[in-house]
Amino acid sequence: MNLPNYFIADLPPESVLTQSLIEEACQTLKRNREQYLAKRTTPALIRLLSETAENWLQPDYPFRKLALEQGPAATGFSAATLANGLDAFFRQITAENLRALLVQDLGHAQRLDELSATNAELVARRSALVNAPEFLVHIAAGSLPVPVFMSIILGVLVRSAQFVKCAHGASLLPRLFAHSLYESDAKLASCLEIADWRGGNLPLETALFKEADCVTATGSDETLAKIRHHIPARTRFLSYGHRVSFGYVTSEALAGFNSKKAVAHAATDVVAWDQLGCLSPHVIYVEHGGGVSAEQFAEMLAQELAKREQDAPRGALPAESAAVIASRRALYEIRAAHSPDTRHWCSENSTAWTVVFENDPQFQLSCLNRFIYVKAVTDLTHALQGADSIRGHVSTVGLAATEDHAPALVTQLSRWGVTRVCPLGKMQEPPLLWRHDGRPALADLVTWTDWEQ
Repeated sequence: MNLPNYFIADLPPESVLTQSLIEEACQTLKRNREQYLAKRTTPALIRLLSETAENWLQPDYPFRKLALEQGPAATGFSAATLANGLDAFFRQITAENLRALLVQDLGHAQRLDELSATNAELVARRSALVNAPEFLVHIAAGSLPVPVFMSIILGVLVRSAQFVKCAHGASLLPRLFAHSLYESDAKLASCLEIADWRGGNLPLETALFKEADCVTATGSDETLAKIRHHIPARTRFLSYGHRVSFGYVTSEALAGFNSKKAVAHAATDVVAWDQLGCLSPHVIYVEHGGGVSAEQFAEMLAQELAKREQDAPRGALPAESAAVIASRRALYEIRAAHSPDTRHWCSENSTAWTVVFENDPQFQLSCLNRFIYVKAVTDLTHALQGADSIRGHVSTVGLAATEDHAPALVTQLSRWGVTRVCPLGKMQEPPLLWRHDGRPALADLVTWTDWEQ
């Protein structure tokens, strides 16, 4: 299957992108939006998005097949990892979930179509209408495709023209999703552009930002600060900076057969997207006093990761990334030889997976690519003291706890600054209604008009 040149990212690699090309693309997107998108109804857009998502779940869907055939070379993920990640995401994109997102963020499913009111607003004789940016720019980061898919879906729901600037070399899957929208509705997809260039190209980005009503960006805090500096003052800027995540396993969750379940769930979170997302755990904290010790948990996790490598192997790594893992392994091999408080397990003859156990709560940044720390702690307070260096930068905590203990733990994590707590095993599968970094994804994009009668 050969992709036609519908988008800038479809152009041959040797093509030269110019400031005038970007300016013309932006103007075309705005014209197309006014003609083909601005007057669409919410039910029609929901139907289009949910049907396209359903297509992506079909094994013989051409764009899915192309993603699994060409994706490993383009992204570094194995075909199995890609398939699991795509399935987890597109299962969420249902008509029911999209309507629920509108109600959660905007209070009413028709708020984008017409003046609408909740029951409480009717009593107060109030109603409201929301409006989205005419032209929305997304600056994507990294190789994970799911955040880009989600940005595009949100932009379609609010009827914005969209320009997606992908991280250099990471445009294949966003392009395929854009082409799938084109196949579903060519006129709607003509309001979407996908491009790929190295960050920091000031002439191109200046031309792009000048046209934008709203810019969303994901990346390091340093990258976001640079982007913010070049965005006009009138333009709304929604940034999502660097975040880390960890798991927490209570002693009660390790009773009997539950210990095997907890280990399997932890392995799922490590394997998903090869641990490369902000939602992936760097550390799994395990309480003392369970049916298995934290050290035994780590050993069981190593065994489980070895099994997962057979079914869903980690993608190939560039030499420098493999060297970082090898160097880190050597450090812990020396520590383990001289201290009973450290142990490590790793794949033989490869860097496919690594588990390091430490009887020390200090949070450690993993070198990722299925390199996970397991830390022994007495309780959640002990763990949070160890994680104090990342306070304010934690996205997700994957929690394994009994129903009676979970609410108190979630409250403690919330007060400490965690914006999402989910079951262990679901860290890389946030629901569609997830508030990214504690903010409402859809409501962040719009402005309100209130009518007080």
